[in-house]
Amino acid sequence: MGAGHAHTLYRHGHSPVHTLPPHCKLAAVFAFVLVVVSTPREAVWAFGLYAVLVAAAAAVARIPPGFLLKRLLIEVPFVAFAVLMPFVAEGERVDVLGLSLSVSGLWGAWNVLAKGTLGVAASVLLASTTELRALLLGLERLKLPPLLVQIATFMIRYGDVVTDELRRMSIARRSRGFEARGIRQWGALAKTAGALFIRSYERGERVYLAMVSRGYAGSMPVIDEIAATRTQWAYAAVLPVTALAVCLMGWTL
Repeated sequence: MGAGHAHTLYRHGHSPVHTLPPHCKLAAVFAFVLVVVSTPREAVWAFGLYAVLVAAAAAVARIPPGFLLKRLLIEVPFVAFAVLMPFVAEGERVDVLGLSLSVSGLWGAWNVLAKGTLGVAASVLLASTTELRALLLGLERLKLPPLLVQIATFMIRYGDVVTDELRRMSIARRSRGFEARGIRQWGALAKTAGALFIRSYERGERVYLAMVSRGYAGSMPVIDEIAATRTQWAYAAVLPVTALAVCLMGWTL
């Protein structure tokens, strides 16, 4: 995957968070999410402190609040699920604004919303400060199985290729006067999907043969050797270690 390939979540910058090695950021975010999930749902104040920590990290990374909030919309399906929980859960009921809601359902909804939102926010912050290629190198540096890293690399790279191929086919259909207005056009759309699958399969074969002809034997060459200093690891550990202290207080207070 070329070095210039960037995903839409990434925001170019030169902040201290941007310059951290990707495997440090991956480990920090994973540890932070693990701590958040381990926090008792009754410790409402703890989740407020977690939100402050994420906001502070975003400020250090110079990520605008609007940029972060806009990308949090990806969790809307989970929000919809959480909203339904107080209505469908069983157990003790309580009246809220004239509605009979389940107490366990309310706690469950809060648990999903708080932990899910914090997890998504941390992930968005990671994606906003780390290029896609660097994320894959970070996963490899963290000893993720090389085959999984290669699969993710090709999936991301050729996802764009297939999308571009579908766009060209759509333009070709419209140039011939085709418009999908009803069930009668489903046959043409099905043929398009079949043609796209065949083209993608053939492209994959050609790419694989090209790689083999250039010496590919099951592993990709390491072009960039990314190392992290103790200072960088300590800097990345600030977020999860602080969150761990909050989590321990949440269990003891």
